[in-house]
Amino acid sequence: MFRIYKIYILIFLLFLPITANSHVQHYDNLKRIEFDIFRNNKHIGQHIFSFKRDDNKLQVESEINFKIKKLGVVLYKYHVKGTEYFEDGQLVKFNSKTNQNGKEKYVIIKLEDDKLVIDGSSFKGKVPTDYLLGTWWNHSLVKAEAQISAVSGRIIKQKVTFIGKESLKIGDKIYNTLHFNFSSVDKKLAKDKKLNTDVWYDEDTLNWVKASFKKKGNWEYRLLLIE
Repeated sequence: MFRIYKIYILIFLLFLPITANSHVQHYDNLKRIEFDIFRNNKHIGQHIFSFKRDDNKLQVESEINFKIKKLGVVLYKYHVKGTEYFEDGQLVKFNSKTNQNGKEKYVIIKLEDDKLVIDGSSFKGKVPTDYLLGTWWNHSLVKAEAQISAVSGRIIKQKVTFIGKESLKIGDKIYNTLHFNFSSVDKKLAKDKKLNTDVWYDEDTLNWVKASFKKKGNWEYRLLLIE
């Protein structure tokens, strides 16, 4: 029975719109999303999104702050601030700056002649508009051939696997979710460059509610607030 259910879900996913536009507009009522970041089940920081609208324009500001400490001493700190700009549901501009424990990274993206032109610390070039930013809030990522790193501009060709429907308890609330795994297509990548992230979206709203991955520890993003 479960196997039949998964087949129905997969058929549903296959017929989702292949452009990002409809999904961006799906989030018209979002104002703010806050996530707590945990490493090895210890709270270390937050990831916050703010949504601003003006007619057909949408601006999404994102900020990540976390610190890893041992015996009260800061061993590692990380800060990212970026802004996505959409018009009629299409990404037209993006910029971000990152301080990764003292190492600076950046991305600047502009829409030109139906291509996304990327100037990033890890990649410079043009890509199709259906390559999406890996900022996770936009459920359209499950249909994308590749995602663009919001930290360095690196292009990550991806394989998306639907794991199943799951009931998750986060804080005092229970969410009925769709669970996906995102992994790198290129198996020759160095281990620290490979994508292998589990992401959960609310079944009804398609809002992002949780993510987890392993990288020098077990990491989790857990939804704290959405409005």
